Amino acid sequence: MSTYHKNHQSGFTLVELAIVLVIIGLLLGGVLKGQEMIENGKIKNLQNDVKGVTAAYYAYRDRYNAIPGDDTKALLRWTTAVSPNPAAVAGNGDGIIGTVDTWSSCAATVSTTENCGFIHHLRLAGLITGAANPADPVNAYGGVIRVVQNATTTAGWGALVGTNLCFGNLPAKAAEAIDASFDDGNPATGNVRAVIGTGNLSPLAAAPTGGSYVDPNTYTVCKLL
Repeated sequence: MSTYHKNHQSGFTLVELAIVLVIIGLLLGGVLKGQEMIENGKIKNLQNDVKGVTAAYYAYRDRYNAIPGDDTKALLRWTTAVSPNPAAVAGNGDGIIGTVDTWSSCAATVSTTENCGFIHHLRLAGLITGAANPADPVNAYGGVIRVVQNATTTAGWGALVGTNLCFGNLPAKAAEAIDASFDDGNPATGNVRAVIGTGNLSPLAAAPTGGSYVDPNTYTVCKLL
């Protein structure tokens, strides 16, 4: 008596493979869409920071007839330090924010320059959020939000003559979005300028970056107030 052995082949059918591929495609699409939404959210936060600090700057000038950081009456207006935040430091009233061509970090403990007092005065006035101290605010990409006063007319610098609101450590996509939102999208022209450099590179005395923002470069972007 002979025995018939039938070979059984295991595996996925074409229909099953198609379903798996569709599921993988949907998952990948969801991940990419989620990443895009996160990125767009960060850029939106940056745009709001630019608008918010700019509006706060002009609101302070209208309210107190003085420039934040340069305000000679700041200490009279906010006389008492509330621990752990320092007391206000008055500016010298010369019409500019701090020493020109200086890009220095600001700590939470004391306003060492009018550039640091700029943020401190805006916080004390309730015009921007955050603890009432001079520490540099941090943008959505981990870089600083800082003002710098530039007096040099050299073409191609990352800060124009006057008071500049700057954002450090921005990837190319975010830097271009900020530039295009408020200017011409060119890092070397207009009222928004940029320089290439990781972290919080100073925008002063930097070489021009050309006509476009390029990955994987990181930028410091400055907008004239």
